[in-house]
Amino acid sequence: MPTCFTVVPFLFHHHDNQDTVCAHVMHVDSNELVHVLSVLSEIAALLFRSHCAMVKAVAVLGSSEGVTGTVYFSQEGNGPTTVTGTLSGLKPGHHGFHVHALGDTTNGCLSTGPHFNPNNKEHGAPEDENRHAGDLGNVNVGDDGTASFSITDSQIPLTGPNSIIGRAVVVHADPDDLGKGGHELSKSTGNAGGRVACGKQRL
Repeated sequence: MPTCFTVVPFLFHHHDNQDTVCAHVMHVDSNELVHVLSVLSEIAALLFRSHCAMVKAVAVLGSSEGVTGTVYFSQEGNGPTTVTGTLSGLKPGHHGFHVHALGDTTNGCLSTGPHFNPNNKEHGAPEDENRHAGDLGNVNVGDDGTASFSITDSQIPLTGPNSIIGRAVVVHADPDDLGKGGHELSKSTGNAGGRVACGKQRL
């Protein structure tokens, strides 16, 4: 005969203008209780991992023009994503740096599609409310042709429906005018010029 536990839930209700407490006693099979607790434990673990786990990704950039680089992405729970990386082989100055919609590099960087833009907004600066999710501004390249950078952004998650995993990171030939240059391409690409290096983000 299985051992039973006594569970006493308290139900509060109003009776004769006075608050009374009614206790209802029921017997629960111990095996059923263990199963319920096990399921609840698994649910709690999944919720913990989804909110607290660290997700990481990397993109190795290359091109036919000799530009190379490695970009790392990390996100803890539902927090912002941190992007760090190094680039080399670029001309000194600012270069547009974006997440593009596709991870297809079969035709070089041209096949990576437009900027990642799930909310159908105009191109802008990373701090703008009206911006593509993939608008990460510029990276600054030194006189030696290299750049090291760190970016924190809340619109490029590594999980969920708008995850950037599997999409491409693209470095452009010219500065991104952040949508404010007045050029006919300012509101779509930042008039950042050609695509000189790209790489697909992978876990």
